[in-house]
Amino acid sequence: MSLRPAFYALGVGGWRDYVTLLHPPYTLWHLSYVAIGAALAPAFDLARLGLGLGAFALGVGVGAHALDELAGRPLGTSIPDRVLWLAAGLALTGAVAIGIYASFAYTPWLLLLVAAGGFVVTAYNLELFGGRFHGPFWFASSWGALPLLAGYLVTAETLSVEALLAAAFAFLLSRAQQQLSAPVRHMRRRVQRVSGALELTDGERRPVDRATLIEAPESALRTLSAATVTLAAALVALRLT
Repeated sequence: MSLRPAFYALGVGGWRDYVTLLHPPYTLWHLSYVAIGAALAPAFDLARLGLGLGAFALGVGVGAHALDELAGRPLGTSIPDRVLWLAAGLALTGAVAIGIYASFAYTPWLLLLVAAGGFVVTAYNLELFGGRFHGPFWFASSWGALPLLAGYLVTAETLSVEALLAAAFAFLLSRAQQQLSAPVRHMRRRVQRVSGALELTDGERRPVDRATLIEAPESALRTLSAATVTLAAALVALRLT
């Protein structure tokens, strides 16, 4: 049985390819870290949160995913290479431009995060330097801790113990995401057929297939994504009241 390359992947072709490219549940998940960071700052500022969300929506949601699709077509889209390169270039340029503006407007410390984010997004997704930056630590740092720190820093203009602890939370949750999603991606995209059965302690045998093996981890990924988005929405709503 042929499986989609991801549980959120739509049919191949046309506008559906562009929706799939955005990895909607994962993009919303990582944008939530920006909102959580901003909501934890002593003084909440909706405009600054908007800048942070805009920068990461472009850099991660569009730029990183366009580069990732260029490296082997993991989602199997029919988007031309030149369109992916253009989307990646424009999105990353826009993200960096927003970061530089915020650095001059609020705190120059943001420049460090802008530089780190721009480098790792490119090196990670294109697997530069022999894939040295394409690993679990860099994923959890750049897709988890970095967005939360940026959301906090652009709002508070400094860092604090609570910001670092929250960044550790985002790092660990992103690491859990990677631990769940990596084997599922392998199963969907590389494994053609699974045969055999589970032998239970009472002697019963239950047949297994690809769909059975990916059902539980993908259900957990959907739940974690929804939970993180809900937490971010709750914190922002709290600060708006």
